[in-house]
Amino acid sequence: MNSFMSWIGGKKSSRDIINPRFPMYYEKYVEVFGGGGWILFAKPPNNDFEVFNDANSNISNLFYCVREHSAELIEKLRYVLNSREDFDRIKHIISEKAEMGDVKRAAEFYQLIRYSYASSCDSFGGKPHSMWGDFPLIEQASRRLQKVVIENKDFEKLISSQDSEVSFFYCDPPYFSTEDYYSNVGFSSDDHKRLKSVLEKICGKFLLSYNDCPEIRELYSGFEMYSNDRLNNMEELTILIDTLFSKSY
Repeated sequence: MNSFMSWIGGKKSSRDIINPRFPMYYEKYVEVFGGGGWILFAKPPNNDFEVFNDANSNISNLFYCVREHSAELIEKLRYVLNSREDFDRIKHIISEKAEMGDVKRAAEFYQLIRYSYASSCDSFGGKPHSMWGDFPLIEQASRRLQKVVIENKDFEKLISSQDSEVSFFYCDPPYFSTEDYYSNVGFSSDDHKRLKSVLEKICGKFLLSYNDCPEIRELYSGFEMYSNDRLNNMEELTILIDTLFSKSY
């Protein structure tokens, strides 16, 4: 199924390549850098324990409200305006921390996503979009998320708390040299090294998506790598290489 939202660096175009590389067996699935959740939504809801996490509190709050308060969220979105004035009025929310269960903030954040250019939440897109057309996606997502645990943690704390021999972590961090594209996250260049240090010590398995660059290839040298061409709208529609790293299993 599709996600109910787009997000910077979303994996809509890569999910058919990423999901088949999942390990054959695991009991706990943890999406560490959730974003739009495209990999989670493309994954069949089996009998495994599922965790969705994002350090951006607006994203985690939106997912929580979709799961728990979808009807109320839809009502708040029913008559929103696709206008620059309204967009500028609510744009300040992305710099403030959201509290879990804040439906009003979730609705305003979703409005920013849908009416911004390239889901940046920064620039008004100025393009027609039917918010009502999103309501069936929100309802479908609510049903899919019913048994999913939603977290808002730093990746190191999350991985440490969820690691086990039957855990599988899918990681899609901000790409190298694009950290500034992501608002309200605080992912720095040093966090790439911290992520690698955390992943190489886990008991479970992981799959990691990155842009293909010398720095990342050097950082993860010795790990199994796969490359695929992917159209990336963060880089002005230039073709980049996505590289997936997997711990041997």
